[in-house]
Amino acid sequence: MKSFLVLKPISGLRILICCSLLFILFLPTYKVMFSVWQRDDFTYCYIIPFIVLYLLFEKREELYKTISTPSWLGLLPFITGFLFYWLGELGGEFFSLYFSSWLIITGLFWLYMGWKKLKIIWFPLVFAIAMFPIPNFLYNKISVSLRLISSWLGVEIMQFYGMSAYREGNVIDLGFTQLQVVNACSGLRYLIPLIVLGVLLAYFYKAPYWKKIIIVISTVPLSIITNSFRIALTGCLYEYWGAVAAEGFFHGFSGWFIFMFSFLVLILEIWLLNLIPPKVSVLPVSSSRMDTKTKNRKLYQDIPRNDKSFYWKHQDVVVILFLTLTLILSQSIEFRERIPIKQSFDKFPLSIAKWTGMRQTIEQKFIDALDFSDYVIIDYQDHNNKMVNFYVAYYENQLKGESIHSPATCFPGGGWDLIQSGPIEIPLDGKNHSIRVNRALIQKGEDKQLSYFWFPQRGRILTNAYQLKAFAFWDALTRHRTDGSLVRLITPFYRLEDLDDCEERLQQFVRDVIPVLPTFLPE
Repeated sequence: MKSFLVLKPISGLRILICCSLLFILFLPTYKVMFSVWQRDDFTYCYIIPFIVLYLLFEKREELYKTISTPSWLGLLPFITGFLFYWLGELGGEFFSLYFSSWLIITGLFWLYMGWKKLKIIWFPLVFAIAMFPIPNFLYNKISVSLRLISSWLGVEIMQFYGMSAYREGNVIDLGFTQLQVVNACSGLRYLIPLIVLGVLLAYFYKAPYWKKIIIVISTVPLSIITNSFRIALTGCLYEYWGAVAAEGFFHGFSGWFIFMFSFLVLILEIWLLNLIPPKVSVLPVSSSRMDTKTKNRKLYQDIPRNDKSFYWKHQDVVVILFLTLTLILSQSIEFRERIPIKQSFDKFPLSIAKWTGMRQTIEQKFIDALDFSDYVIIDYQDHNNKMVNFYVAYYENQLKGESIHSPATCFPGGGWDLIQSGPIEIPLDGKNHSIRVNRALIQKGEDKQLSYFWFPQRGRILTNAYQLKAFAFWDALTRHRTDGSLVRLITPFYRLEDLDDCEERLQQFVRDVIPVLPTFLPE
């Protein structure tokens, strides 16, 4: 037991103070993280802490025989962690807060144990990042791409099998029915765990680095191919078994099966790589290594422990000061003043230029989920009965988990595929004035829509999630404001030949509605 007490030189009081401050500081953040783990796509995160503990336990002998040499260089990740904390706290991004806690803990290890011991446990520390769910906007972007790739490859496999299958977006037409490849079938819930598994296998595989890299990289195409086979198999069995082939037990079992099959493929890959010189052991730890550890256990225990330098008072002061000040500032200073809307959206005009509108409402469950302060949604029609759906959501202040939901995230979540997307410039008048907005061409089954959206934020017009987070952080810090809004326009179309007409319709509506918005939205 003595050999496992790596942090023995640190006083119990010091550990208690640091752990208590970290617990209070990051408890709200980790509560959110644990709630995300309950989603099907992130249940693999539950096992990551146990793997990390095992990896640390495996290094206990090597840690004990290495003398601790505290280093002020640990302040680099430690202070960087606080920068990420405020970026996440003020910008409303939880992944920044997750990463902040990791950087601070890594910095503490470096400060008190030194670089030599940090090198010993570098892999468990890096591997711990796998427990942090990736940001939603990034998750949805990857999910959309994987759905399209898996759908395309699945159709190719079905056609090779001899089936009559055609794809439009993420919808597969089998003639007798249509299959929609939704988010749950994108393969992302298998891709991330498979990459994590590949990294773990590569770590235990005692081989040259190029072989380890091949194992990790191969998990990406392996996940996509196996998921595509799953989609193709579902299509083939649908003809005989009906809807039961695409849902219920078969859907869950097939997901479990492709993951286990992928694991066996990785083991086979390691075996094949081991046939290429130089040949090495594929066991996690060789028996000779274990024998050496056993023989040298007493030798490690006899090493003189001269760790008096661990009691540097200056390090304690810096660590406790940073943690305490951050906790006090985060709890006592309000960085987000509530900025009310100029006038209620209930007064938004139903007649604008040539447009006449009918006010719509949103179900309460969606209002609760979106967390806005006020909203308006109106279906406008022009003289030719061409429709534009107009939606604005306003936020008096944006908090973590209560910030603007970008349509780029919401569209895929609602089953819409982003066929085309990107920013465009729309001229406003004859004085070279223009506005930059996002343009998205979306499709769900046979339904096609063209959408423009942008984010008026405290006098700025922003177009992407990175800008939203960066300016929310900066304005909270310098102006104590995080208020903002989303403006989204949608018009339907049925043929590609109608797309130019849709573009002109939305651009004209933008020119007509822009002068009205400042009478409601604060600048």
